[in-house]
Amino acid sequence: MEFAFTEDQIAITQAAREMLIDTCTPADLRKMLTTGQARDEARWATIKEMGLLGLMAPESAGGLGMGLTDFVGVAEAAGYVGLPEPLVEHAGIAVPLLAALGENDRLVEAIDGHTVALGYPGRAFVADADTAVALLLSDGDTLHLLETAAVELSRQKSIDPFRRLYSVDWTPSAATRRDGGWSDIMDRGAVLAAAQLIGLAQRSIDLAVAYAKERTQFGKPIGSYQAVKHLIATAQVKIEFARPVVYAAAAELALGTLPAKARVSHAKIAAGDAADLATRTAVQVHGAMGVTWEVDLHFFLKRAQALRFDWGTPAQHRARVMERMLNAPTGPDQSFASEVAA
Repeated sequence: MEFAFTEDQIAITQAAREMLIDTCTPADLRKMLTTGQARDEARWATIKEMGLLGLMAPESAGGLGMGLTDFVGVAEAAGYVGLPEPLVEHAGIAVPLLAALGENDRLVEAIDGHTVALGYPGRAFVADADTAVALLLSDGDTLHLLETAAVELSRQKSIDPFRRLYSVDWTPSAATRRDGGWSDIMDRGAVLAAAQLIGLAQRSIDLAVAYAKERTQFGKPIGSYQAVKHLIATAQVKIEFARPVVYAAAAELALGTLPAKARVSHAKIAAGDAADLATRTAVQVHGAMGVTWEVDLHFFLKRAQALRFDWGTPAQHRARVMERMLNAPTGPDQSFASEVAA
């Protein structure tokens, strides 16, 4: 199996990453906290102009017709900056789902920037429901599409101040029900959450490295001490081992087999563990300052804590990895889901 991104995929990711780093700085995040705004309209307009909202929409609807491997790097970049806007769930999950459901009018609106929020099975609250024009909600395993104006929203607390969570009071009906279930959607969400966790982990370590170069103790930068170097290096190694697992999960998801689904779970577990270690390590490197809101690290720490338990808990994903280990061949010749399927 050839396992490498194409030049076009790399270019898309790089362009998105540069734009997000320029427009979504920690200073921008602090400004949003002060004003209480749900999104930065200028940044959202730029995201739309770059075509990121329609990246995974069919060309017949005005999208670019690309797949999950094209979008996974964008999700990682969104995690790296702690993006407040719902780019990943909207463009990476809601848009392709609307296309699959044949909701063409709503799909065109979604590509134009009118967001659709998601309330999947197991998620008690819906993120960014207040700025969405429609909601895709679950009633058990069934899928329902409703106008936001037709439901009642109640704001809920979140560890991450940029995750605007809402409970939704609504009534399922035959008119709101749509064909299809949540299984594939849950897997797509888990892969993209894992990609964001990789970005969050890397940003945390980058902040720790920068601080270790500047902070002096006993007349020397603390980064020159071996104990600090080892802390940071251990976390970076964990990120480097998790990142290709996430990319593999994105590439293999379309197979729909048990090994491919287990790869999704492996990616979510590995990325979550890497983000947990990276953020905790970064706090430790910052010392007493690390536990205060004055340190930008907290934007990424809190997002990582939230995403680690979103789109399936670690326990749920471990159970699926165990199912794959017990029911499909293992060994060095069965590394990829495509090999097991064959």
